[in-house]
Amino acid sequence: METLIKMTKEERSLLLYLETCLVDNYGKVCLAKMNSEDLEIAKRWSEERFIQFGRISFKDIIRKSHDKMCSYWVLFSDRAWKLAHEERKVRSERMLAKVTFGRCGLKEIEK
Repeated sequence: METLIKMTKEERSLLLYLETCLVDNYGKVCLAKMNSEDLEIAKRWSEERFIQFGRISFKDIIRKSHDKMCSYWVLFSDRAWKLAHEERKVRSERMLAKVTFGRCGLKEIEK
């Protein structure tokens, strides 16, 4: 079973890319934005049933300029969704710790 602690930096990055594909691109994955290691990880995760990952049938690939390389699809298990959310939060906290600009109106929020 995957946990953030056991995942490599590359795996965590791929998880967030695939999450973005699901949220912003109807689950379509563009291989032009992945390398061979990413593809192998996605295939392994699919075999482990952490995600579902496969090819879009040729007749259904949209031929618009922004979709040319979107020839795969992805779906997440509940566990993958949970880890993607955790990684988003951790990544956000890392980025916010580096903020160098002033924040007008910043107030404490409920956690």
